[in-house]
Amino acid sequence: MSFSPQSKVWVYQSNRAFTETEASGIQQKLNDFTAQWKAHGHQLDAKATILYNFFIVFTVDEASAGVTGCSIDASVRVVKEIEQEYGVDLFNRFNMAYKIDDQVIVTNKEDFETLVSIKKVNPETVVFNNMVQTLEEFQTKWEVPFEQSWHSKVFAHLL
Repeated sequence: MSFSPQSKVWVYQSNRAFTETEASGIQQKLNDFTAQWKAHGHQLDAKATILYNFFIVFTVDEASAGVTGCSIDASVRVVKEIEQEYGVDLFNRFNMAYKIDDQVIVTNKEDFETLVSIKKVNPETVVFNNMVQTLEEFQTKWEVPFEQSWHSKVFAHLL
């Protein structure tokens, strides 16, 4: 299935890495959900993937049917079920994710601030912008150097 660059994207970040077994079970649950995900009775062209064993990414191409409040609520319910079943936190927007040597690390906001202030996270460190809203933004602005992200504005006083 090919998705348009304007497809809607939602990114949920876990507070810890999924094990391979967990990722497999979660992916199956996501596949089952997207296969029957509807908006006002219309099947959505959707997929959900797990990336880096930390991120769940939903993509919906609205060319054939648009998402609705009820359909978004349904996806949130599935994410909440995953939280409960696997004991993870997927809604804490104060957890920051970054990459060192191709390894994803998730930490809380306070620890991230410390890492910025002691230069363990620097302008070139890749961070994840989970606020992207379209597939095009996801492909170009999700994984970006700290200096090109919203993080650099929020934590500018530490640089």
